[in-house]
Amino acid sequence: MSFINYSSREINCKLVYYGPGLCGKTTNLQYIYNKTRPEAKGKMISLATETERTLFFDFLPLSLGEIRGFKTRFHLYTVPGQVFYDASRKLILKGVDGVCFVADSQVARYDANIESLDNLRVNLQEQGYELDKLPYVVQYNKRDMPEVSSVEELRRELNPTGVPDFEGVALTGVGVFDTLKALARQVLAELRKGA
Repeated sequence: MSFINYSSREINCKLVYYGPGLCGKTTNLQYIYNKTRPEAKGKMISLATETERTLFFDFLPLSLGEIRGFKTRFHLYTVPGQVFYDASRKLILKGVDGVCFVADSQVARYDANIESLDNLRVNLQEQGYELDKLPYVVQYNKRDMPEVSSVEELRRELNPTGVPDFEGVALTGVGVFDTLKALARQVLAELRKGA
């Protein structure tokens, strides 16, 4: 879970964006990175092999408050979307504080969303976590595409427990910061419980 750096008086939290391939995880992170003030963010790093890519960066939000005199720094990660990169996905989930599941709203990607969500649950369980006990939000991305499932249908299949969920168009930023803020608030609420 979160890491406390006493010398810099920061609590470091890890947020992971999870979802099927090409659903918009990377686009979410790039949008957040591009809209975050330079002095509040670190470098965006892409760990790329021939066949997969993982992006991450950290930022220090200035408006979310402190916990017992400590600032919070969020580290945002994406996982490779394709299920056959399972080992990488498991590694990235290690020490996670909060999860954003990014669903692809396109009708053709319905089954891929379900498969990815099931994979998320299994990988979290192998790390000793339960999705329903973690700070968790869902984003229904690509709402601007021509053939999309209804939000009600997606919600029924991907969000039966009713966690905060948002419609999104990550390319233009619709819903991107709403999703991030909701997840960050949940993570901070959990940290305050333990403080």
